[in-house]
Amino acid sequence: MSDSTYLQWPFFEAHHAELAHTLDAWAAAHVAHSHGPDVDAECRTLVRQLGQGGWLRHAVGGKAYGGAGDAIDTRSICLIRETLGRHSGLADFAFAMQGLGSGAISLAGTDAQKKAYLPRVAAGEAIAAFALSEPEAGSDVAAMQCSARIDGDYAVLQGSKTWISNGGIADFYVVFARTGEAEGARGISAFIVDADTPGFSVSERIHVMAPHPLGTLQFDNCRIPLTQRVGGAGEGFKVAMRTLDVFRTSVAAAALGFARRALEEALQRATTRKMFKQTLADFQLTQAKLAQMATTIESSALLVYRAAWQRDQGRTVTKEAAMAKMVSTEGAQQVIDAAVQLWGGMGVVSEVPVERLYREIRALRIYEGATEVQQLIIARELLKEVGHPASPK
Repeated sequence: MSDSTYLQWPFFEAHHAELAHTLDAWAAAHVAHSHGPDVDAECRTLVRQLGQGGWLRHAVGGKAYGGAGDAIDTRSICLIRETLGRHSGLADFAFAMQGLGSGAISLAGTDAQKKAYLPRVAAGEAIAAFALSEPEAGSDVAAMQCSARIDGDYAVLQGSKTWISNGGIADFYVVFARTGEAEGARGISAFIVDADTPGFSVSERIHVMAPHPLGTLQFDNCRIPLTQRVGGAGEGFKVAMRTLDVFRTSVAAAALGFARRALEEALQRATTRKMFKQTLADFQLTQAKLAQMATTIESSALLVYRAAWQRDQGRTVTKEAAMAKMVSTEGAQQVIDAAVQLWGGMGVVSEVPVERLYREIRALRIYEGATEVQQLIIARELLKEVGHPASPK
């Protein structure tokens, strides 16, 4: 961990600094930045390793269910994602999806659901997935078409989900479907669907620029016991938003980790690359670029850990989390682009760290709410604060 001075900020407690340092040493020994051709197998291995290392305990809520605490500590998951992000984007992904995929159960699940799923998630013995997006319903969740018809003690799911992380390797999926209690977002419920449930299939695997397990899910008269519903009927949207509120700030933290790694790589290159009888770092243009990169990173870190601290104090962080995600992901893209530029031709060679970071950061500006959606959220919250009657919906 090259620069850990930020751990002395008043946002943190002593155990947070210990967590970050211990994980950094563990990741250096167990995690490589690049990965092999079988991404599914590597992701399964990473989940198992993260479970065995005790890190996934922080991704679930409730000591009785294998969690590190009675509730998910936002600062801890942010520090974990930042640290893993510095070492490996896929390791960060594996950790994050265990938390996001099981988050609805941690927050709104019954005792029986928590006992059945959370200990296995925490131990790395079961892989979780969060199934919200559809072909025509991404940011606009109210446009959801996947339905769940109630038939006695069962819900019968029909439709599809797409862009589902861990699609194809997950042992269970938390699926959001329209149950029709009301129009729009108020008529959606959440269900746990085990991967071996009849009527469920992964119809397509999606290949993206930074490889990770991703797929389209299909439900064809898929019968789920109502005991698998998470939260009450029609409460799925609230459950989804509560889950995203926990993990949205951690997306910003992952971007922060990517940016820190990019700056480390840029400094190493700038101070060793010989050019015109001096090093690249001796040029004022390079120094200006490095200064901008470092300042962008510190600005992002302040927003990330302010939001994380506020949530851990029990405060609403809708605006603060949106600000953190917007600034951190956009800033990381700029920092990584600058690092690639400083590396020159070597910066676009496949699997060179800055090249991999360049591909990994791009998706973070989109998923869990694209930058433009974060702007709408921030504006909506600002307008609410001044009592504007026509706040954006």
